[in-house]
Order: sequence, then C-alpha cells, then structure tokens
Amino acid sequence: MLGYSSSNTGKTVMRLATPSRAQASWSPELFPPALTSATTRLRSYLTTRVGPDGAVRDPCRSRILESVLALNLLERTGLQPQRVSRLVDYLRAQATTDPLDRILVDLALSRAATAGPAAGLAEVFLARAPGFTGARKHAMFDATFALYGLLPSRPLDPSAFDLTGLHSWARVQVTAVKIVLADAANRHDHISDEDVRILLETQRQGQVWESNVLIQLWALHALHRLPHTENVVADGLTKALALQREDGGMPFVGDTDTWCTATAGVALAAASAPRDVLHAIAAHLRSQQQPGGGWSYTDLAYQTDVDDTSVAIQFLGALDPDRYREPIRLGEKSLLAVRNPDGGFPTYIAGAASEACMTAAAVDALTPRWKRHHDTIAAGLAFLADQQREDGSFPPDWSSSRLHTVFRALLVATRNPGHRPAYLRQMTKRIMALVLDGQNADGGWGQQHREPSDPISTAYALIAVCRQNDPAPAERAVTYLLAHQSDNGSITAIPDSIGPRPLRFTIPILADIFTLLALGHLSHRIAASVP
Repeated sequence: MLGYSSSNTGKTVMRLATPSRAQASWSPELFPPALTSATTRLRSYLTTRVGPDGAVRDPCRSRILESVLALNLLERTGLQPQRVSRLVDYLRAQATTDPLDRILVDLALSRAATAGPAAGLAEVFLARAPGFTGARKHAMFDATFALYGLLPSRPLDPSAFDLTGLHSWARVQVTAVKIVLADAANRHDHISDEDVRILLETQRQGQVWESNVLIQLWALHALHRLPHTENVVADGLTKALALQREDGGMPFVGDTDTWCTATAGVALAAASAPRDVLHAIAAHLRSQQQPGGGWSYTDLAYQTDVDDTSVAIQFLGALDPDRYREPIRLGEKSLLAVRNPDGGFPTYIAGAASEACMTAAAVDALTPRWKRHHDTIAAGLAFLADQQREDGSFPPDWSSSRLHTVFRALLVATRNPGHRPAYLRQMTKRIMALVLDGQNADGGWGQQHREPSDPISTAYALIAVCRQNDPAPAERAVTYLLAHQSDNGSITAIPDSIGPRPLRFTIPILADIFTLLALGHLSHRIAASVP
C-alpha cells in the first residue's frame, strides 16, 4: 500500500515522509549487520517475481470453506465423482485449530457437528466483521450449516437480503444465500424471477465469474435448487473445478494479481528497485485500468475497488506523475465518484458504508495533489479521526491484523505538517501508543493485542514506529523479521488477508511485499544519517 523511499537515480519514486527535526535519523550501527544484505535478498527475490508482462502473480491457496462447499455440491449432484476423493483428502489433512473450520471439516467428513456448537460460533464469527455487514454475514453462516440440515431457529430476516447499496459480488452472494435458505425452509415464495436472473447472468462466461470461487459455488448451490438448471450447474462446476489446487482443495478466488502487482510496485520502489522493473509494473497496471478509471483485484474481474485504485494511483504518481498523468486523472475520478457525504470512502460503490481503511487509502492517494483536493482530504481525515477507537485502533477492515488500518492512518495523518489540527494530533498520539504498547517480547507484533507475533503485522508496525524517535522498537522488529527470512530471501508468515470478512485467505507473496515495504521505510529513516 503506502510506501516511500528514494530511487537509485536520486529521483523520489515514492512520496517520502522526510524525518523532521524532531525525528532525527537513526544510525545504521543500531541495527543488525545483516539488515542490508537481508533487504537486498528480499528485493532481489521480489524482483524475480515480476513477470515479463510486468505482473506479480501468486495464486490463492486452498481454503476449507470453499472446499466444503464444493464437496457438498458434488455429493448432491453426483457430478465428477473423481474430484470427490481429492477434496476429502484435502479436508482430512487440515489440522486446523480454528473452531469454525473444525466444525466445517467435521460436517463435511462425518456430519458430526450439531446445531448447538454451530449456533455458538455465530456471534464470535460476526464480532470479527464490520457491523454493517452483520445481517448478511449471519445469513451466509446459517446457509452454510443449512447445507447439512442444521437449520436456523429464527425466520428469514428480510434485511439480510436487501440488495440496496450492494456491489456486484455481494448482490450475487446475498441472492444465492437467500435461495438456499428459502429452499431449506420450504419458502419458495421468497424466490423471484429477478433472483434467478441475477444468478444465471454469472454463468454466461467461459470462466468463473469475477474469478470468485466462493460466489461461484454459492450461485451453483442456489441454482441446483431450481428447476431446469442441470446443464448450467454442470457447466458451472466444471469451471469452478478448473481452479482446484494440487492439494485437492478449492481457493477463495483464483488470484489477487492486480493487488499483488500494485503493492509490489510500491514496495520495490521503496527499496530502490531498478526503474525498468518499476516501469514494467506500471505498464501492466495501465493495461488493467477499467474504463471508469478504477482497478479491480485481479486481471479477470471488473468490479473495481477503492483499495486497488488508491495504491495504483500512488505507485504511478510517485514513479512518474507526468508520464502517467492520464491514468492518474482517471483513477482519481473513479475514487471521487464513490466518496460519501460523510467524507469517507467505501470499498466498492457510492452509498455503501464508509470505512476507515478505505478512507485512509483514498486520501493518501489524493494527498500529492493537496491544493486540488484540499476539501476532500480534510473531510476524509476528519472522518478517519472520528472512526478511531479510544485504544487507537479502528473498525475491522480487509486484514485480520488491527495494525493494517493503523499504519495507513498514521501515514496519511502525517503527510502534510502544515495540516495538523488537534484531532489529527490526538489520532496519531493514540496510534503510536497502541503500536508501542503492542510489541511482544520477541520483537514482533501479533494480529491482535498480545497474540503471537507474525511477520506481516510486524511489518505494519515497523512502518509505524519509523514515525517516532526511539529506534529500539524498530531494531527489535528487524531482528524478528530477519529470523523469518528464508535462504532465497522470501518471508514465511501466516496470512492476514480476509474475504469475505472475517475469513482469512492465503496469498503467500504478500508477506514478502509488506516486509520489503517496511524495510524500505526503515532504510529511509537510516539513510539520511549516512554520508
């Protein structure tokens, strides 16, 4: 997301927050001697992951939820029986400690789970998701268990199926979940012709719609419950199973390659990667810009979002604002089109709930053109401060680490020293207290307070502590991160990406990207002290 450093040509390629007089540069001697070589190895590793077309590609790994949905659908339809054993083997191999995943595996393999434990998980599940998604997430939770005959005790909640303000993916998922629950409750009067049309539209392509395997499987589960859909379901299953992984499981999505490319571009620029590599990345991003100016998460989807669009704008603008003036202009137009009256930005479409993390991303993308967007930036910062909790954190976003929004909010709040109203000073003070208090004894940070350390959360925190005076937290963080570096330069980490919220999915290269981004921030804090 939000990286910055100087390129090896001397030209600023990321918007660099130069240390102020109050933030003296740190001496290299304070950090492990291996820091420079470790950074170089990680940069080299990530550079090798940039393909000939400028894209950074890493497929999404298998996940239990989609694997259970696929297995259940195969068992119901009797289609492609040769795929069943591979899914069963994958699920049997999962030694998960997550309570929801454990119940899903037990249901899929032995039908052993009962309604009691499933119902008890609902509130825990929902507490980890943004409040405005609660009703429809509860419905998805209920529908998942309804596939195995565990029916919810309450009647269908109409608010869970309201399509008002929903983006394209959510509209399809909500519609499919409604049909599954209506069928389970024998309430087919809840199913409309429009519901059927919405689902059938997703099956007209030659591949999984929007590359979203979870939504594809929900749509097929719903269509299977309707008459005269046998051929559609069979074709849809073939498309979905084309993405079955070598381990036998099914992923959440095919990939997040546009997101990986944009964030890798920012991280590589922060770490002074060769400019020809950076421009190759920029060329790929330009090729993926949608007609409306935004970017989606993958080459194979059309639904744009604020996060991908913001990071792409940041990267292009920092690399060469003149050369990429037109895609930047279109990207800004796309962002401003979804801005809400409260000053915040949603993830996908105007009118949806504004979110702290998306607001930080969009405002940071607009900040280089401060004079042009002054009112939008000021309103966005005010919204962001209003969203902050007393402990310094923010509502859940698209990461299972609370430090994701925290570091982005800190950066955008400190971009312009000339705009530092009291509410921003208070916000940054709370953020820094939260980060400094959350460091574990091993030098790292966990996804939530006092949870075991992980490299991605530690990378987020390292970016934040580079904005204060004491180098000791950064030194301990570096020691932790270097201990998780492999011989080839890559970083081993648990995932923190989530979708749909609050379910985690795995794209391994993101650990490399965010660690390199953090080391790029650190290198700048150190660099000014080197003659």
